Amino acid sequence: MANVFETIPAQRNRIDMTNPSEVMYWSKKFGCSEQQLRQAVIQVGESSAMVEQLLDGQDLLLL
Repeated sequence: MANVFETIPAQRNRIDMTNPSEVMYWSKKFGCSEQQLRQAVIQVGESSAMVEQLLDGQDLLLL
């Protein structure tokens, strides 16, 4: 059986949508599809905290 290691993003506060392994990581972490993640990043930017708030349906806190 092969071991599968999940790559953790180097910058955990930023979502790099050009990196397929990061897109997969963040989609899994937030429990959303790649398309939902892309739409969230378009709406609020690359901040993982802001994307998480949006996907969780929480009020956005402007930082």
